[in-house]
Amino acid sequence: MLPWLVVGLGNPGPTYAGHRHNVGFGVVEELASRTGARFSSARPIKAEVAESRLGPPGTADAPRLLLSKSRTYMNETGGPVSGLLRYHKITVDRLVVVHDELDIDPGQLRVKFGGGDNGHNGLRSIRASLGTGDYYRVRVGVGRPPGRQDPADYLLSNFAARDRESLAVEIVRAADAVESLVTAGLERTQSAFNS
Repeated sequence: MLPWLVVGLGNPGPTYAGHRHNVGFGVVEELASRTGARFSSARPIKAEVAESRLGPPGTADAPRLLLSKSRTYMNETGGPVSGLLRYHKITVDRLVVVHDELDIDPGQLRVKFGGGDNGHNGLRSIRASLGTGDYYRVRVGVGRPPGRQDPADYLLSNFAARDRESLAVEIVRAADAVESLVTAGLERTQSAFNS
């Protein structure tokens, strides 16, 4: 059975690690930690990949997950995503992209299939590379910036210390949503997780 490709969006390197824009990286790292999977470099594709299985160890028919973090900046994410799909012969209907969402309040998430890019550079890059936006998305709410702060500056800033505990809870919830999407399907996952 073909694996699922789960892509967490973010920017590489320690400078960006705690930024709102890197929530997707946090979710795929959480998924990898659940099974002890380790990320390694897929050099020609400019991505880090970890292979994981859902379900009890040794279950032959447990769904396989390829977890990925791009080693390019957000606005160039499409190349690594399309490269991984091609290399592993995965169809776009088995792609899950996890990303931050300005239009969803912190502490909320939404799971959906397809849709627009809503100004998100990572999603725009993926659409440009794949020629479609028809893939699954797990959208983690980060909310709008306060006052007149530029949204780009807001996304490229760290979470406030008071928000880090709730962020950790949301990363776990988003990882649970990815697992549910793969094992239970879209409708049941939306019923359980969309807020």
